[in-house]
This record gives sequence, C-alpha cells and structure tokens, in this order.
Amino acid sequence: MGSKIRKIVVLDTTLRDGEQSPGASMNIKEKMEVARQLARLGVDVMEAGFPVSSPGDFEAVKAVADMNLGPVVAGLARAKDIDIETAGKAVGKKGRIHTFIATSPIHMEKKLRMAPPDVIKAAVHAVKYARTFTKDVEFSCEDAGRTDWGFMVEIVAAVIEAGATTINIPDTVGYCTPWEFAEQIRYLKENCPNIDKAIISVHCHNDLGMSVANSLAAIRAGAGQVECTINGLGERAGNASLEEIVMNLKVRRDFYQADTNIKTKEIFKTSRLVSQVTGIRVQPNKAIVGMNAFAHEAGIHQDGVIKERATYEIMTSESVGWKGESMVMGKHSGRNAFNKRMEALGYKLDKQELERAFDRFKRLCDKKKVVYDEDLAAIVDDEIFSGNMLWELDYQNTNSGTETIPTATVRLKKGKEMFLDSGTGDGPVDAAFKAIERIVGQPFNLNEYALEAVTGGKDALGSVRVRVTSGGKTAVGRGASTDVITASIKAYLSAINNILLQKEIKAKKNGV
Repeated sequence: MGSKIRKIVVLDTTLRDGEQSPGASMNIKEKMEVARQLARLGVDVMEAGFPVSSPGDFEAVKAVADMNLGPVVAGLARAKDIDIETAGKAVGKKGRIHTFIATSPIHMEKKLRMAPPDVIKAAVHAVKYARTFTKDVEFSCEDAGRTDWGFMVEIVAAVIEAGATTINIPDTVGYCTPWEFAEQIRYLKENCPNIDKAIISVHCHNDLGMSVANSLAAIRAGAGQVECTINGLGERAGNASLEEIVMNLKVRRDFYQADTNIKTKEIFKTSRLVSQVTGIRVQPNKAIVGMNAFAHEAGIHQDGVIKERATYEIMTSESVGWKGESMVMGKHSGRNAFNKRMEALGYKLDKQELERAFDRFKRLCDKKKVVYDEDLAAIVDDEIFSGNMLWELDYQNTNSGTETIPTATVRLKKGKEMFLDSGTGDGPVDAAFKAIERIVGQPFNLNEYALEAVTGGKDALGSVRVRVTSGGKTAVGRGASTDVITASIKAYLSAINNILLQKEIKAKKNGV
C-alpha cells in the first residue's frame, strides 16, 4: 500500500438505524441533543431518520437539518417518489437523500416481486428524482452481501450514470465474512466502469459478530465511506460500532493507511449520552467505551501497567475522553458550575431548561450527599427529554408488606386538573400502575421493566426503563428518582404519554 493516508468519510446512522434497536426510540428533543454531540464528535454525515415513516420522524429530521450543525444531514428513502419527496423536504438542498432498493435474488423475488431489469429501472428513476431535490444522492443496494456481483456492477453503473454520488454496499443481514466482503468491494472497483465518479460506502450489520471486521476489510479494499452507529446500536444484533472502527484506524493507522476526522476525545461522552437517551446500557466489557475497557485486575497486568502503560494498553483512556471517574457535585455547587458541567457532559440547555434541571439538582442534593455525572445525565433525561406530558405525577403513596395487600394511591395532573385514584396489585409498583390505568381510563400492557442504580451507594438514584404497548402502539419510558416507586411511575407515565400522543397524531391525520 502507498504511504498516503486516506480520509474515510464517517456516516453516523445512530439517529436512524440505531434508533431501530428495540426500545431505542428518541423524541425530537433527544435527537437534537444527540445530533449536537455527533457534530462535536466530528462525523461527516449524520443520517437523522426515515422522514416518510411518520410525521414525528419527518419533523425530527427537519429539525436536525435546520440546526445547521456542520455535518451533512441525510434522510433515508425507499425508491418511491413519496419517500424521496418527503426526504427532500426534510433535509433541504444542502442535505443528502439516501435512497435504496433490494438487489439480492431472494429480496427481488420474495419481497419486491420484481424482475432485475425492473429493479434497475426503479433505482435509476429514484436517483434522478432525488437529484431534483439535492445534488448529494446516495444509493444503496439493499442486501448487497447476498447480491450477484455481476448484477451489482450493472445497477451501480446505472445509478452513477443517473447522478448518484455515493454508492453504499450494505451487508444488510450480517451474512458476509471479511475476506469475501473485501473481495466484493475490489470486484466493484475493478469492474464498474464509472465507479471513480462516486464514493464507495459500506454499512455492515452484526448478526454474526462481523460488522466491524467487515467494515475495516472493506476500507482496506478501497471503500471511502463507512456507516456506523454509536455503541453499535441497530436492528437485531446492531450495526458496526463507530468507536471501534475509528479507534482501529487510529491505533493501526500504519496498517490501514486511513484515518477519519473524528475527535476521539469526544467518543466516551457521546457513548454515554446515547446510552442515557436510549436507555440501552453499554456492556462493561465493550471495546473502547465499556467501563472495563481500561481496567486491569490480573496481578501481572497491573504490575506491567504500573511500570509502563504501553505494556498492556494500546491506547489511553484519555484518548477517547474517558477520565476514569465522575465529577462530583453537591449542594454548594452554583448554577454556573452546574451549567458548565452539563455542557461538558454534552448537554446544551436553554434558560428555562437550565432552571428546571438546576431545581431538580438542588432537590436531589437534599437527598444525596454527592451527585455524580451519571445522576446529572439522569436528571436531564427525566426532566428535559421526557417529551410532552399529557399526564404528570403530582403525588403517590404506596403500602405493602409480607402480610399486606399492596395498595397505591396516585394523583395525576392533566393541564390544570387533578385526578386521584387507588389500585391494588402484586406489589407496590403494579398497584401504582393499576391506579394510573384507572385514572387514564384504559389498560396498557407492560412488556418490559428494568430497574438499575445510576451510581453506587445506599442513596443511589434509581433509573427505571419500561416498554408499554396499547392498541398496536409501542413506547419506551424512562424515569429516575431516589425513590424507585416514583421512578417507576414516571417511566410508566412517560411511555403512556408517548402512546396517547401517537394515537392523537393518528386521529388528527385521519380527520377524527
């Protein structure tokens, strides 16, 4: 390989494909906050959503595009006029339309029910139509990993001729191995006559645990753009992890002869922000951003690290922005210090949001001796990012014991009105949920309930995450409090409000 270091374009799809992880949905406010941090991280392109999928997704993509943060904002669109038009309106002339159609035999036959020539015709039309909205058009051969290579070359040549500027070769189902995926990229480079007019991109899924390896193999073979997500979030087993790809290129720059524009010291902060807003925790042994990634327990390792860190560390924790401990704040911390700490954690709050969060912080200080970064992140998620609240908790009281039927009394606020009711259940949390359902006037199905301590200690802030369904709608809710019952109620109300708002939007759309 030559000595020239190639710059790889990083397309982050956390806001689109990452959000498709079960339970990882984000509201507009959360998407905007993550988008700000992705811009600080230095991604080149951020795929903000699938605009035609829902009015909420359209508004979120448009809101991110209107922020003008620096990175190109992309919107996903099937090879359909309505999708492309909606994406074009969302991202604007400076944005990117990412259109796709399936190209593997099984997808064309079983899903599309289209012959290969018709698929090419549809792809060419989609790209040409997308070009009427923006000059930046990306085309994806969905399920490229199982696509006939000759057909891949044929359709890619046609869409480049039609105006596609980026060609994405996705391993949509995580089927490929690094060796064959690299060969596929080389085959495309060597056999597509106009491939030099477009950037080759790759988008790998992790079904067989090969997403990062496949992405890196493709880069070695000549791919110029890599599509990935923070913490490897995504459909099924997830996507290629941005932090793993970036640090592989950084640490082994000599081998890959490639690098990115990513500011690596922002990696850890970005990882924690995404984990907080999605409610999906990072596994301790996760490469780069896991809490054990830079921990050494074995005596031999500890001895080596004490003498020379490079004996067992191929990169430093500081290089990815991990300092190994949280900043401690307490009741004597002022508003300015609080705001500075929030900014350092990646949150940009307006004046009203700052006041709400600071007030919650002060109230938490009365219950805890020290407040950690994780507590602050939970406060913002609970207080600022909870979305529109039709129903809010005003008061709760529960009673339970080994010889007592668990009961709960809950008072909810809706606008200026107050509603009070009680319920019994298998435990205090279940009883509180039953009381809420009596007030709201409809049942909900609790499909998932998870409780964890945000930090250590007896006074730890409890974080609750729930998944709720009703009438074909699903929503995830999160809540935090030093009282786990209160945290549970907040999480349940967050999910219920989300579902009720979805139903309200649908009713308005249908003119009901």
